[in-house]
Amino acid sequence: MVEGYVCGEGGVGLSNTDVLVKDTRISYGQVVKTDGDGYYKAMFHLHNDNLGDPLLIEARGEQKNLKVEFDPKDLESDRKIRVDFGVGCGGGNSLSWMWWGGGSILAAAGGVIGLRLLSSGGAKRKGKLQGRKRDPR
Repeated sequence: MVEGYVCGEGGVGLSNTDVLVKDTRISYGQVVKTDGDGYYKAMFHLHNDNLGDPLLIEARGEQKNLKVEFDPKDLESDRKIRVDFGVGCGGGNSLSWMWWGGGSILAAAGGVIGLRLLSSGGAKRKGKLQGRKRDPR
């Protein structure tokens, strides 16, 4: 599988863009279109003898030349190559930074609250222990 994103200015995914993916050794290729997020996927049936085949991937007039790489002994994993076009292509939801940022803020807040609870509970215990040590006489 060859997959990736085609992005324009600011890393915004470009939809309905043609992407040519071609194994030039066997003259097999296909043109696929990007989805609404700029994501594309081209499927090939790769055999072990395709290892090292030259790949041509082209989108919006930009060409990238790679070689087919995979572990021929690994018969379980998908054989994937990721190729992005444009600056700032990160793949996935453009709002994913909000999930990560929000999760980080919640984790930090939880840590602060936890430390305060521990320290306040520890101070109370310390005072109780000190109270027991004192002899009221």
